[in-house]
Amino acid sequence: MSGGGLGLAIAPAPAFGEADLSNCEREQIHLPGSIQPHGALLVLSEPELQIVQASENAAGMIGVGEDLLGRRVADLPGDLGARLAPELRWPLDQIPTALRCTLGPDGRAFDAMVHRTLASGLIVELEPAGPPLALSEPVEAALKAIVAAPALRPLCDEAARLFKEISGYDRVMIYRFDEEGHGEIFAEAREPALEPYLGNRYPASDIPQIARRLYVRNRVRLLVDLDYVPVPIRPQRSPLSGTDLDMSLCALRSISPIHVQYLRNMGVTATLVASLVVGGRLWGLVACHHYSARLLQYELRLACELLAEAVATRITALESFVRAQAELAVRRIEQRMVDAIGRDGDWRSALFDSSQPLLQPIQATGAALLLEGQVLTGGEVPSTPQLRELGAWLDRLPRAPVHATASLSLNEPRFAPLREVASGVLAVPVSTLPGEYLVWFRPERVRTVAWGGDPTKAVLVGDDPSSLSPRRSFARWYQLVEGTADPWAPAELGAARLIGESVADMILQFRSVRMLIAREQMSEVQAQVRLADQPVLLADASGTLLLMNDAARALLPRGYAPLERLADLADLVVDDAAARRNLRSLVDEQRSWRGEVELATGEGAIRRLQIRADPVLSTPHRILGFVVLLTDLTERQEVEAARRRFQSGILDLNRLSVLRLDNHADLIFRNLLATVIGNAQLAALEITDGVDLARMPELLESVRVSVSRSKELLEHLVWRAAEGGRPH
Repeated sequence: MSGGGLGLAIAPAPAFGEADLSNCEREQIHLPGSIQPHGALLVLSEPELQIVQASENAAGMIGVGEDLLGRRVADLPGDLGARLAPELRWPLDQIPTALRCTLGPDGRAFDAMVHRTLASGLIVELEPAGPPLALSEPVEAALKAIVAAPALRPLCDEAARLFKEISGYDRVMIYRFDEEGHGEIFAEAREPALEPYLGNRYPASDIPQIARRLYVRNRVRLLVDLDYVPVPIRPQRSPLSGTDLDMSLCALRSISPIHVQYLRNMGVTATLVASLVVGGRLWGLVACHHYSARLLQYELRLACELLAEAVATRITALESFVRAQAELAVRRIEQRMVDAIGRDGDWRSALFDSSQPLLQPIQATGAALLLEGQVLTGGEVPSTPQLRELGAWLDRLPRAPVHATASLSLNEPRFAPLREVASGVLAVPVSTLPGEYLVWFRPERVRTVAWGGDPTKAVLVGDDPSSLSPRRSFARWYQLVEGTADPWAPAELGAARLIGESVADMILQFRSVRMLIAREQMSEVQAQVRLADQPVLLADASGTLLLMNDAARALLPRGYAPLERLADLADLVVDDAAARRNLRSLVDEQRSWRGEVELATGEGAIRRLQIRADPVLSTPHRILGFVVLLTDLTERQEVEAARRRFQSGILDLNRLSVLRLDNHADLIFRNLLATVIGNAQLAALEITDGVDLARMPELLESVRVSVSRSKELLEHLVWRAAEGGRPH
């Protein structure tokens, strides 16, 4: 504490092996200072490739008697130095590369995994090479099965089966995370004698956040034998950086003692975990368990990583398809509202005359519109006074595009009487005014959740009262969950936001029309239009501007004189000849205009906008004025750029270098890559079919990166099968 201020001291993150369950969330698991003994590790300085750190077992494993520290790799017996040389031109700081080499006086074959750290040099991990494996055909068949999976559940079931078949582990589980970080065993393949874990849930605390971040960086983690004796790295601190060696990307990295104890309590001896990364986020894990020691050689781990990438890509496609279907239902609602205006003069009848189209995309049992003091409802909903009270409660929450809860009574106990119809609440504001919301409801679903052990007893005291241990019992523990509804899925949240935006647009347009019809109410309605987030321009029958709200004014270049007429808008449009023509038709011929324009917003900046301009008629022959709504298409431009980058990246991947292998190996490689790219193209189609523009660039980039990773993994597999290493 300094300066007399008040503050809380933040305890330093515990070093590897020094954490307990009270602080394991911050354990420095990427700095273990040791490795598992089935391999050896060297740290090299560049460019001389001199050994500055080594695991204690390295000299013995290589077969040289003397200390390795200070020696140059080129002076070691074998071809490691020659194999390394062509790889050094690559960054190697995100994805390790792999090569086959020989070392030692007897020319022993090793698999070497190579990557760089930011400050501590080149890390080379060595594992004795296993026998050649014929993996091309089973991998190709597995990739095709993954691409063919029609939905999430069969995909995960098939993935568990494929991983078990290829890896040979006793149990394979597809582990899916929910929005709160809790995990669920979503699919499972196991030996018949083993107890089933399918459907079990595990608390988020079982996997600390630091471990989750490492799962995103290092996609496959292997534990060969729970009872291994860690092999220290000497010296402990890097001579290059003066710090502990960052082993985030190391395959041999020692496992946290807390995690080892956790697995011991489960009765597990060996594991392989592959990450499922969807849209840059950790969606889940493929967790493989074995009940005796098991060393999976590099080629098989490579195949597992490749299949995990393919599964993640397919998940992206399937989830995007679900979102696209929800968004299609939203567009149908929009059309119903437009049709209702022409038929009844009021869009609200489209929402509630038949409420199923409003409820189905959200999977809700009831909905209510709170607007201008009125309450319209459909399906099972609370009473009108309760709905008004709910609207007042929503007003007190921080403003957000979507408010969602699956447990209203837990968030606000006074709403406990509503839980039979409204345990789940999903609300979107439909204007900037207080109390105006479109709200969906779900009833309480009393259900029994199966946990893999009592989640409330994750910490147990051992024989020593001062020690803490992960829970020892993983017997299925059942929890009766009350006061909650089924959680809202991301696709449902997206659909609700889109429906809310459509309704908000309709409300804004109607309020704009009212402003023109009822000039005496100008001051009240004008404030509503002025506060709207969407740019709006209102003009009288001659085209003279009556109102340009703040959102529209923000599009003008700095210091630009206020517009006086609708025609002045054309001066800011890059293609003003076409704009003048369309604006003239709008004013002179009362012809609606739908299109896109590029607006010069100053200092060379250009913003693409969607324009929706309509005449407002009191009778077929009497014009009151014009309403112009503008929508910023920046997100759409970013999506187009992302789509171009994706297609360019895929084309680049197809421009393959000659592999210097025989025609058969080259054909295998091309066939496997074609399957991977086909999977990615399907995912991209599903992603770009949606209208949730905000996430499209991120999802497309995730798929592109996944294909790039998969191509490199395929190269390693084919090179390994054809000639036992990377070409040189």
